[in-house]
Amino acid sequence: MAFYLVAMAAIVYFLIIRPQRTQQKEHEGVLTSLKKGDDVVLQSGILGKIAAVTDKTVSLEIANGVKVRVLKTSVQAKVTVVDEAPKVDEAAAKKEEK
Repeated sequence: MAFYLVAMAAIVYFLIIRPQRTQQKEHEGVLTSLKKGDDVVLQSGILGKIAAVTDKTVSLEIANGVKVRVLKTSVQAKVTVVDEAPKVDEAAAKKEEK
């Protein structure tokens, strides 16, 4: 009976707790490496370029001249932002022409 409890605890540790700790350490590494000029994505999905970094907050430029201040912990990851023009639906464009 005790063997089953130990086996279950080991399974929970290796499948849930350990991967979560490694993911948390990776996220902390990203947060400590943030610097001015990095492109980041927030947990809400907002993309921006870092304008300033303090101990607990980050100032993001999300559009030309628009800056917001957010908590460092809300930064999800560094990204490479590629500006794309919105794709036009050709069928909708033809309907509008008619």
